[in-house]
Amino acid sequence: MVEHRVTPESALALAAEAWAALQGDASECRHLSLAGHGDLPSVFPVTDLAAASVGVAGLAVAGLIAQTAGTWPAVQVDRRLASFWFGMSLRPEGWSLPPVWDAVAGDYRAADGWVRLHTNAPHHREAALAVLGVAADREAVARAVARWDADALESALVERGGCAAAMRSTDGWAQHAQGLAVRAEPLVHWQAFAPAMPLPAWRADPARPLRGVRVLDLTRILAGPTATRFLAGFGAEVLRIDPPGWDEPVTVPEVVLGKRCARLDLRQREGRQVLEALLGQADVLVHGLRPGALDALGLGAERRRALNPGLVDVSLSAYGWSGPWQQRRGFDSLVQMSTGIADAGMREGGHDRPMPLPVQAIDHATGYLMAAAVVQGLARRRATGAGCAAQLSLARTAHWLVFAARHPVEPLAPEQADDVGGALEATAWGPARRVRAPLVVQGALMHWERAALALGSAQPHW
Repeated sequence: MVEHRVTPESALALAAEAWAALQGDASECRHLSLAGHGDLPSVFPVTDLAAASVGVAGLAVAGLIAQTAGTWPAVQVDRRLASFWFGMSLRPEGWSLPPVWDAVAGDYRAADGWVRLHTNAPHHREAALAVLGVAADREAVARAVARWDADALESALVERGGCAAAMRSTDGWAQHAQGLAVRAEPLVHWQAFAPAMPLPAWRADPARPLRGVRVLDLTRILAGPTATRFLAGFGAEVLRIDPPGWDEPVTVPEVVLGKRCARLDLRQREGRQVLEALLGQADVLVHGLRPGALDALGLGAERRRALNPGLVDVSLSAYGWSGPWQQRRGFDSLVQMSTGIADAGMREGGHDRPMPLPVQAIDHATGYLMAAAVVQGLARRRATGAGCAAQLSLARTAHWLVFAARHPVEPLAPEQADDVGGALEATAWGPARRVRAPLVVQGALMHWERAALALGSAQPHW
């Protein structure tokens, strides 16, 4: 590719598209500006995606402040720092994180193409090994996968409760029944509720605009936790709930910054009662559990609305909210395979195997869009008293990226000492520093009042 410094217009165009999906006024985009330069290496505009998604989350915060202050504060995103946050913000000192992937996860050549196995969770790994009939040995897995057609193996693993994705081209996905369904969905699907409820008690402090907002976090790797981490960065009280025994060794230190983390066994009546009480006192629910999981617990959409009519309810799915795959589990790396991103990276980049994005950009971008949807919902709640729901999906964010304008890239310079903040964070795993925040909302410092602490380290109460 030709290397030269690019102007920020492409990222601003993406931000304008997302802001419209978030029901913002086009004129409000004038408050957003970009700084920094350089691009993550990809055939897709990943740094533009990072800058745009962080930018609209910042615009939403600015809009909430404007409700109180009467004027919009300026919003600036550093493209370079946003790129780093789309990778990993945490910089451990004297300790290290475990490997990102387990020994089986990865891309394998099937009889007629490629397939990706996602096996980080023990039950997903067990499902994959059961279908393939082999032990957890990478070479044995590769030999077994080679005997399958990619689509057939994908279907067999999904049927068994596993997670996998055959690699498709962008054209193949566009013609697939689920690709057609995703394309017809909006980037953010909104549902407003009536009648209006009394206005909330909290008032947006321009310095900490989300202080006093209670956010119940029922999310896992990685988009949902990114959303709630952002909300904590502007003062929200975020309470994350996990089941007994659940852990995410690689991502937890990265994403629980600023949060309290508790455990509840929702298979038990007592656990569900506590969750209902928490939900009734929350301002926001952010959830990304397996489709149908809340319904199975008796906490479907109608029940949630009955418990808390003014709730801002923001949810995430992997493959969208319509079509034959709407109930399918999925992760960023699988969605990149399904939607043609990994295939385009391979073919256009001249590689001989699937080439995903350099970071899990679909997860991160969707997370910031979810955060923006939360703040937009809070602004509506504060203005009218009405609750609302918003739905987003990894696959629809991938579609947004695939059809974004591309441009020649300027390589991102290596990380420098001043890219990392000076404060030492006393995480539960050891001391660490963070990359400096990528977003500045004038007058409202983005910072976290709690270090990253282990899952289950807090009690399940507000």
